[in-house]
Amino acid sequence: MFRDELRKTGATLQAGFDALFAGYPDLPVVQGMRYATHGGKRLRGYLVLETARLHGIDPQRALWPAMAIESIHAYSLVHDDLPCMDDDALRRGLPTVHVKWDEGTALLVGDALQALGFELSARPEVGVPEVRADLALSLARASGAQGMVLGQALDIAAECATIPLTLSEITALQQGKTGALIVWAAEAGARLAQADTRPLQDYAQALGLAFQIADDVLDVTGDAATVGKAVGKDAVAGKATFVSLLGLEGAQKRATELVETACDALSVYGNGAENLKQAARFVISRQS
Repeated sequence: MFRDELRKTGATLQAGFDALFAGYPDLPVVQGMRYATHGGKRLRGYLVLETARLHGIDPQRALWPAMAIESIHAYSLVHDDLPCMDDDALRRGLPTVHVKWDEGTALLVGDALQALGFELSARPEVGVPEVRADLALSLARASGAQGMVLGQALDIAAECATIPLTLSEITALQQGKTGALIVWAAEAGARLAQADTRPLQDYAQALGLAFQIADDVLDVTGDAATVGKAVGKDAVAGKATFVSLLGLEGAQKRATELVETACDALSVYGNGAENLKQAARFVISRQS
């Protein structure tokens, strides 16, 4: 089952982080880094490892960029949870970093994890200099003001806007906030192989949007104990979401259509892409 594969990937990534952090000093900022990179779905890391397998890349080479994207993702969550952002007290069913430690430590944990992501993507073990440079450059673009940070900024602006976002505006916002890192993760295998990234880009763009729609659905239908974080906040804040604009059934239908689009984009890989198709189906069937 796909969930079993995801769990195996999680264990592999956790072992990698455990070995890495074993060489770090036992200070609060490092404790926070360990804490923030522990658990989660590991979907982004899985996409790196699976697309690397699809291109015949040694898993040991692919592990570094897989850890890199998980580190960048963890940093984004630590900062997103801060009082100046979403002000969340719960993440993955546990206290958020600023709650467990303090805001200053959480800020530094996020900063350190961001730097670590670029370090891991450029490790000598990853491959030739051209590949490492390409991974680091594309990760910077996906993470910054052309990608995730842009999406976060648009999200903050939307909270203060007097007119709710339109469907096209929400789509653009989420393509940055959620989609950019998912696209990078899916393209990583092709980048490692210096191959064409377009099919995986098309796959991941549809996948990332389906992922966010599923998040919006869970914010309405889920419960905090299962989801692992607060739910219902979007409705309380009056934020426009895929659910508020399309309705619950309409949003679920759109997510299903996007998964079909994602799977169609993989046709060039034949049967070798079945695991990636299962990943797409998982995105809209998950409960957390």
